[in-house]
Amino acid sequence: MDSYFIAVIMGIVEGLTEFLPVSSTGHLILTGELLGLHGVSTETFEVVIQVGAMLAVILCYFNRFWGLLFPSKEYKKSFSGMRGISLLAVTTIPGALLGLVLHSFIKTLFMPLYVAMALFVGAILMLLVEKINFPVKYQSVDEIDYKAALGVGLFQCCALWPGFSRSASTICGAMILGLKREVAAEYSFLAAVPIIVGAGAYDLYKSYMFITPADIPFFVVGTLVSFISAWLAIKGFIVLLSKIGLVPFALYRLLLVPFVYYFMV
Repeated sequence: MDSYFIAVIMGIVEGLTEFLPVSSTGHLILTGELLGLHGVSTETFEVVIQVGAMLAVILCYFNRFWGLLFPSKEYKKSFSGMRGISLLAVTTIPGALLGLVLHSFIKTLFMPLYVAMALFVGAILMLLVEKINFPVKYQSVDEIDYKAALGVGLFQCCALWPGFSRSASTICGAMILGLKREVAAEYSFLAAVPIIVGAGAYDLYKSYMFITPADIPFFVVGTLVSFISAWLAIKGFIVLLSKIGLVPFALYRLLLVPFVYYFMV
């Protein structure tokens, strides 16, 4: 990293795409290719700035996360306390275990060609989910049970394919399982925190020795920008999702595929 401008650009890309169904990892890979960023230092930077996006979702849903630590008297019937924590654990475990097993293989997929393929497949899934219009069984996050939590976790495994999008996989999976569209998005945001913490901590552990004191200012700038842009993206996405659904995001992904293929592969 040798430019604050690059740190700002990467922070914006991470923040805007982390919780939208367009793939933050895919966009970071593509942006890094356009900016000519390569090497372990860049990969570590991409992991660190996810912290900003994670803090943004915690701020936006502070009451939900507070309720996990300090539940109300009715927590046994809601998404709070140990029930909420265990639901998130059930959602997180499938992807975490598969990610650990396939970690080395997944790293080989961090290439524009595989990103383009994942963008296409994810877009088709989003269009199918909107077309089929699955019946709603869960009207709020508090109604989510362990069966739904596990199902969302299994769908989240699709996000191990760079470019597929964790948000797209969890929102689509949740809608297939019967969560209302807005509820699916909210649960996707909540479920992002443990997976970001786990994946980020693992990657950072393996590459922290490559961080130099000179990198820290750039990491701070990228993380701060990521936080601000993620906060704006979360607020805006919920409004857009209730009005226009997933179709525009799927079409954006489809339009991006030929650009990636012809100009970056």
